[in-house]
Amino acid sequence: MRLPRSVRDADVAGKTVLVRADLNVPLEDGRVADDTRIRASLPTLQLLLDGDAAAVRVCSHLGRPKTDEDRAKYVMAPVEARVRELLPDERLTVLENTRFNPSETKNDEGYARELAAGCDLYVNDAFGSAHRAHSSTEAVAHLLPAYAGLLLLDELAHLGRLLGDVERPFVLISGGAKVEDKLGVLRNLGGRADTVLIGGKMAEELRNEDPLEFPAAVTVELPGDVIGAAEFAADAESRVCGFDELPDGWLGLDIGPATRERFAAALASARTIFWNGPMGVFEWPRFAEGTKAVAEAVAANEAAFSVVGGADSVRALNELGLADRVSWVSTGGGASLELLEGKELPGVAAIPS
Repeated sequence: MRLPRSVRDADVAGKTVLVRADLNVPLEDGRVADDTRIRASLPTLQLLLDGDAAAVRVCSHLGRPKTDEDRAKYVMAPVEARVRELLPDERLTVLENTRFNPSETKNDEGYARELAAGCDLYVNDAFGSAHRAHSSTEAVAHLLPAYAGLLLLDELAHLGRLLGDVERPFVLISGGAKVEDKLGVLRNLGGRADTVLIGGKMAEELRNEDPLEFPAAVTVELPGDVIGAAEFAADAESRVCGFDELPDGWLGLDIGPATRERFAAALASARTIFWNGPMGVFEWPRFAEGTKAVAEAVAANEAAFSVVGGADSVRALNELGLADRVSWVSTGGGASLELLEGKELPGVAAIPS
């Protein structure tokens, strides 16, 4: 995999640096509710400040503002306040939400020039937006000397290992509801894996119509049992059912106890693991045991190189306090999936090697 040139190699002393970070964080009551992405951006910002940059201007999108009401909801002020709490330095400023300008998502050079005005170089550290060809991620990289930030480089290095010669057995586990978004990864990585474990909504859809064709050497395991529910509700009547024996109208809202044990055993012997997507509706405690079992099995395998991606999987890890027990927790979301699908990321391709 081609790696873009590193911010470590940039001479930033006395210069004004434009940084594209991923500060798209959840807000509650006008405050940052989860600062994980902000913290992930700090090493690059600190590196620039330690390198005597004259000024560091940070830009990011926040939410998907479309109306005037959205604009009031997604101003960057709460994000800037949290950045300043974590990294108080008068040389550091956070620009207003890039998506307040409709030209941003059109990859408009005019808006890119506005962002670049007065800056000497550009650093892209927003891996989570690197799959978007937007003004702040792609166009501006052609107007200033461009470098990759530390987080972006770490993401490429760790995810890239899954695309190279991996230590085996390689176990891929996939779940969640966004099946179409993950089929490309299943086709690309699944064909390289030894075992593919599938749960959640994805298991149901692939049971009914499987659009995947794995090599004969790949073992694909669907749930043998599920926690069936009479309706999609947190307090629904539920019981353990065979995967193919759900009563008419019932839904499988989690993998069952036998499947949990089988999946955990496969993960225990793995030497490379990639997990994306929960095993059920883990937001509801009664249907969270499958996702919890997978998270604990991934974390318990200290001999494996383990990567976890996807907002729901990462959330589950964090809620269980297990994030520091896996090799890499990706911040990428869609960017991670596209990279592992084998696609080129515009925000990465725009930075010279």
